[in-house]
Amino acid sequence: MAPAEAPPPGASWLHERDDCVRISVRVVPRAHRDAILGVKAGALRVSLAAAPVDGAANTALVQLLARALGVPRSAVAIVHGERGRQKTLELRGVAAAAVRALAGSG
Repeated sequence: MAPAEAPPPGASWLHERDDCVRISVRVVPRAHRDAILGVKAGALRVSLAAAPVDGAANTALVQLLARALGVPRSAVAIVHGERGRQKTLELRGVAAAAVRALAGSG
């Protein structure tokens, strides 16, 4: 049996689907400022000034990514990890190339 082909380097954090893109995100709450830091250890790292209290960090994350990608906040959804630092987000109406470019501009 042949070994499974490995994904391209750095590609494991982003998955394209029919009508959306899913990304793995690692959030750093209570940071000095909101920023997209780039891809590290299989996830897009994002620093947020908001504390992880009452969903404030999740709201800040959705707003930051929506603004950076030029889509409405309703196009960005947290589908897994609402209570943790490691999250999976679903982005609608966004090309995977735009997300990769955003990750590279961190």
